[in-house]
Amino acid sequence: MSSSSSLSNPVGQLESAALKRKAKLAELRAKKAKTGQSHASQSETSLNQELPKPVFRSYKPNDEGMFEGVLPEAEPAEVTDKVREELDREHEAIQIDKLDFVNLAPRKIDWDLKRDIAPKLEKLERRTQRAIAELIRERLQEEDLANAVTAGASAAQKLAADDEDD
Repeated sequence: MSSSSSLSNPVGQLESAALKRKAKLAELRAKKAKTGQSHASQSETSLNQELPKPVFRSYKPNDEGMFEGVLPEAEPAEVTDKVREELDREHEAIQIDKLDFVNLAPRKIDWDLKRDIAPKLEKLERRTQRAIAELIRERLQEEDLANAVTAGASAAQKLAADDEDD
């Protein structure tokens, strides 16, 4: 018995939830129908009251009542002064000093690659210069040591030669 009552209880809950959903949907439909009718009636009255009047630019109406909407013909503006100014500007000589030929000349194909690698190359160049300087210092120290050894050896030979002479 307990198993059949436990099965009927969840089914009863599901049915009651379904009935609640149906009631909510019916309520929403009724609301929507009311607002739709009120909006439709408001829009009809507003359309009747606020219809825009047509404005005619190039059309000449046949009805005399429509002549209110006809725009007057536009008169062209005086452009002779502006045209003269433009012609005067064109006749002036172009100053060559103002032209920058560097910007006009085409760039080489790999200019962007060189631009991107330039900081790395500068760093590498500094390291190379340091390494070259260090190698030169080492060679000078070796030469100084070799010179000192040869000087010492020659001094020892002189002493030995002087001792033999005596």
